Amino acid sequence: MICAVHMQNLAIIRGERLLFQGLDLSVRKGEAVALTGANGSGKTSLLRALAGLIRPHAGDVRFEGPQGVLEAEDARSQGVHLLGHQDCFKATRTAWEELLFQVQWTGGTEASARAASAKLDLDRLAGLEVRKLSAGQRRRLALARLVASPRSLWLLDEPMAPLDTARRAVFGDLMAEHLAGGGMIIAAVHDPLPIAARACDLSSLDGPAQ
Repeated sequence: MICAVHMQNLAIIRGERLLFQGLDLSVRKGEAVALTGANGSGKTSLLRALAGLIRPHAGDVRFEGPQGVLEAEDARSQGVHLLGHQDCFKATRTAWEELLFQVQWTGGTEASARAASAKLDLDRLAGLEVRKLSAGQRRRLALARLVASPRSLWLLDEPMAPLDTARRAVFGDLMAEHLAGGGMIIAAVHDPLPIAARACDLSSLDGPAQ
């Protein structure tokens, strides 16, 4: 289980453009951080760097567990869940088949998948092929996968975007439950999260690369 993640003097370049540099940020269990900033300021890239999908230009990312520093590969493979703009679902599977497959692949169980499906009001959609779901329904399926998987660090990229007001409130409650259980959330947002969260403005960190 990841108990904390620490970023020190972090800088990210995409292409030949510096997105930000000099980021020092620590997030511990029970905490949420909202990444803010203009489009192109590096919010999504930071989430991808934390997930190990891109390499930072400079700086260090360190994960801590109950007994101390964790190997980054182990921490990411067992404790990190990235929810991005692409949901990576197989379109021809039913919603339930896809949810169960992905939850079990990330270490969850059929019981946790069924509980998450009920919480996100997906039971009535279980028999529909994923390709027939609306954008909001697909996002709820992705959120159910997130909730059902035993990962302590949630990396969320605009998680509320396709959701209506009622669904946003439901997911707000689920985020609060995750934090209360010792989880952590780092979310790229334009609108405020429905939970208490520290703000980290990446726009304030831009400038020429050193």
